[in-house]
Amino acid sequence: MERQYALAFLTIPDVAPAEAIRIAAETGYSSVGLRLLPAAASGEAPYPVLTDKAVLAEARAALADTGMRVGDVEIVRLKPETKATDFTSFLDCAAALEAANILVAGDDTDHARLAQTFASFAELAAGYGMTADLEFMPWTGVRNAAEAVAVVKAAGQANGGVLADALHWDRTGGRVEDLALIPPETIHYFQLCDAPAEYDPSDAGLIEIARGGRLLPGQGGIDLQAFIKALPETVPVSIEIANAGFNSSLSPRARAVQALAAGKAVIAQL
Repeated sequence: MERQYALAFLTIPDVAPAEAIRIAAETGYSSVGLRLLPAAASGEAPYPVLTDKAVLAEARAALADTGMRVGDVEIVRLKPETKATDFTSFLDCAAALEAANILVAGDDTDHARLAQTFASFAELAAGYGMTADLEFMPWTGVRNAAEAVAVVKAAGQANGGVLADALHWDRTGGRVEDLALIPPETIHYFQLCDAPAEYDPSDAGLIEIARGGRLLPGQGGIDLQAFIKALPETVPVSIEIANAGFNSSLSPRARAVQALAAGKAVIAQL
């Protein structure tokens, strides 16, 4: 089966959803990621595609015109006070886009409670035909692969998944053994990028790289060969290059082209 590549939201965050869809279609991706809710834990408003019917209609038209699919939609943050029904509008919008996967962040260090919240959300998402994929990030309540696996297992939902991001895997030790903990059936896609070998390990430093300092695959210090080999060949590879300099120096289309070429080049070396 030929590898499928997804154009992650953060690679071209500066364009409207309809344009992102068209760029993904024109540059050789099989799917595109879109953001509906902010990544920050607080203080940001929802994205226009969630609140403006015209933006959603334009995105749907672009999907119909191009045959492009929406892979993941971002980002559901599960906090101690979160109720699954808080995301009804989000799920309605994601369903209108026919999204496949939902990126979930765990912002609750009480993992028993988080597992219950995740179970409720995943059950709701299943009714819309989508997976709920818990991404481990070292500054959140779910810091590493082992914690994500434990939460998803405790939640016990068939559509529950664990999302591995090359950057976060590297920053939590870069051990292949950690990826081996993830049941293959819970890996619905994974995220690929590179990053500098030297970094500030504080939460602020980690977040800065994650949201604006990632590198094209092959340009940094992450052992991407080990990362990719440890994950299923049959799931989409979402190429996520959040880089402020990249954004300011290249057009969105050029970024999409370079990101895909770099990702394919690394995988060709396997």
